[in-house]
Amino acid sequence: MVWGDGVWCAESDDKLGIVLESSSFDTLIERVRTAVPEMYELNFGYTGEIHITFTTIRTDIMKAVS
Repeated sequence: MVWGDGVWCAESDDKLGIVLESSSFDTLIERVRTAVPEMYELNFGYTGEIHITFTTIRTDIMKAVS
């Protein structure tokens, strides 16, 4: 999960290719928890247990003080 330009973005690093965005970190977590199982079921017919790992990155741009 990456924070930038006022929005959180989540991308899957597997064959699903999911990209989700939200202005709230907690809302994005919930969107991922809903979307990933749905995508596994729709694309592969899989309805079993799914393990999701969340990795967070925050990037800020700052100006050097002279």
